[in-house]
Amino acid sequence: MPDITSITRFLQEFNLIEGKQTSLFDEKLKHTHLKCLNLEGYSTNLFINEFWTARQRQSSSIQEISYRACFKPQLPRFFIKLLTGPGEIVYDPFAGRGTTPLEAALLDRLVISNDVNPLSRILSEPRLDVPSIDEIKQRLFEIPLHVKVNPSLDLSMFYHPQTETELLNLRNYFIERKDNGEEDSTDRWIKMIATNRLTGHSKGFFSVYTMPPNQAVSAERQKRINLQRNQKPEYRCVKSLIIKKSLQLLRNMSNEQLISLRNASGSAIFLEKKASETEEIASESVSLTVTSPPFLNVVQYSEDNWLRGWFNNIDMQNIEQQMTMATSLKEWSSVMSNVFKELYRITRPGGWVAFEVGEVKGGSIKLEEAVIPLGLNFGFQCIGVVVNQQDFTKTSNIWGVKNNQSGTNSNRIVLFTK
Repeated sequence: MPDITSITRFLQEFNLIEGKQTSLFDEKLKHTHLKCLNLEGYSTNLFINEFWTARQRQSSSIQEISYRACFKPQLPRFFIKLLTGPGEIVYDPFAGRGTTPLEAALLDRLVISNDVNPLSRILSEPRLDVPSIDEIKQRLFEIPLHVKVNPSLDLSMFYHPQTETELLNLRNYFIERKDNGEEDSTDRWIKMIATNRLTGHSKGFFSVYTMPPNQAVSAERQKRINLQRNQKPEYRCVKSLIIKKSLQLLRNMSNEQLISLRNASGSAIFLEKKASETEEIASESVSLTVTSPPFLNVVQYSEDNWLRGWFNNIDMQNIEQQMTMATSLKEWSSVMSNVFKELYRITRPGGWVAFEVGEVKGGSIKLEEAVIPLGLNFGFQCIGVVVNQQDFTKTSNIWGVKNNQSGTNSNRIVLFTK
């Protein structure tokens, strides 16, 4: 059983039971419902409430970067504000698009971000050191995008010939700048925006209508889409769309927020390692880890990101071989066991790990039942499972429901302390 003192602290210090108004919320919480979770040889608690919603606090516009299988900014913000103070280190070992690092930076915490996929750093790091719109426009003006370039692969099913030429020139520019050690924060910002705008389903993207922007279909699949929709790629001005998206990302950013991001950028650590092999992180230095790990093999990253990989000169198939992909719960648990060993090493005494457990196979696999023993094995204390539950009807079920169906949209986060 978890230590009753830790549970009492979690409940009382942060007013989760009493429903008192706190600085974390814009309105009073409902009473938190406690439910016992019995595992083999161990019992813990479920804390069930609507701890955060999109209505409580609109997320920063700078978070609006599409990426497959990512959580909303309100999730890490809740735990960062609840469990850390300014100047403490917040870490995400599976950073994805950088949701946790961005929220930590906005809240004046120190940032460590890790993801074996280099796309994570490409999408995350530039948003900590944001250039001005004038700097972005000037740099785009300086890059020649109309030089005739022979493409290395056929992308005519996605792009108008002139758009494709502009993208090829932009790609070559980034490769040359990086190879020569000349890449700066403005280059990185433009590359991040371009990577995010490669394909999508509106005129805000470089491509003709295709699948949502968090994945890229195959060339053959795009040909079928074009045939079914009787469409062909129209010209999209690469420079104009990069400026437009930059303005969108910065539309609600205050000077204070931009300063917070820039301050965090100076000390931020971005790693591209396996989450179990992060020797660059000092022992007992991290105050809070907030993460959502890959869940079995439900996302095919190399297939979804092949076009982003091409644009950034990354071999996505090689990267996927290094990623945490597993076909069974036993295999996944074995990989995560090594991750928890490393998390215990880097977590300071009194520090926290908030580990989201996603829905697998329609809820038939409850990952919290696998994750809790992993943390306990290495010395963590499990406070319980925080269930953020939004009810859409009077009937709800916190187990295995699909978002916006069965009346409930929920996140489940296993919370450990050291």
